[in-house]
Amino acid sequence: MPAQPVQPVLVASDLDRTLIYSAAALNLTVPDQEAPRLLCVEVYDSKPLSYMTETAARLLGDLGDLGEAAVFVPTTTRTRAQYQRINLPGPPPKYAICANGGHLLVDGVTDPDWHARVTARLADECAPLAEVRDHLMATADPQWVRKHRTAEDLFAYLVLERDLLPEGWVKELAVWAGDRGWTVSLQGRKLYAVPAPLTKSEAVREVARRTGAGLTLAAGDSLLDADLLLAADRGWRPGHGELADSGWTAPTVSALPERGVFAGERILQEFLRSVNQAR
Repeated sequence: MPAQPVQPVLVASDLDRTLIYSAAALNLTVPDQEAPRLLCVEVYDSKPLSYMTETAARLLGDLGDLGEAAVFVPTTTRTRAQYQRINLPGPPPKYAICANGGHLLVDGVTDPDWHARVTARLADECAPLAEVRDHLMATADPQWVRKHRTAEDLFAYLVLERDLLPEGWVKELAVWAGDRGWTVSLQGRKLYAVPAPLTKSEAVREVARRTGAGLTLAAGDSLLDADLLLAADRGWRPGHGELADSGWTAPTVSALPERGVFAGERILQEFLRSVNQAR
């Protein structure tokens, strides 16, 4: 009988505060002499920006060494330019998801058909980006907003001074946005306004279809990762972030106790263990 084709395990992971961490997000609570060795995986303006532990880097390399058994897919809200600053250990991923699902990269290049499908759906189902951007400009006080940004002509975000943010403003914005088909997510110093149909899970399902994956694993820390975790067969969230702070959970999602950069290690351990069990 001919050999059965290999059904790979699809491993879709958020990046920031899930696998990679800024200096401010490391959350190193051990004594300095016991701190892990760190590997810089992102440089911006000639300065180191994001890190993972050397142990996490080795684990990610081990995942890449599994060949056809696993398809690792970075799955991020970052723009393509922001994603391409990251230099992860292991072989370059064939697939990557950027802009919260707005761009599906294949060998580093945007799939134009996928992007066209996404933008057509947003035009049909959501208020236009310009309306949301104008509302943010009108309601967000310059005293606590440091930057207004749009990303890939798909969504908007603000860089905030969290300590000065008025109580209730985010909830009011979420109600306003929800009436127009948008969602709001507060992550650290950034507040995102994203069209509700613009999701990581839809792009991950497309990669699963293309690769013939038989099992999907996922990890993420923010509200924008909830749909990704729910779409996976198994998921993990760290002990920090929006989901942890709100107590969010689901039957197929494990809430890990680790916080900060050590959570990245634990997530990669869980990925590897699950892939090896499925082989």
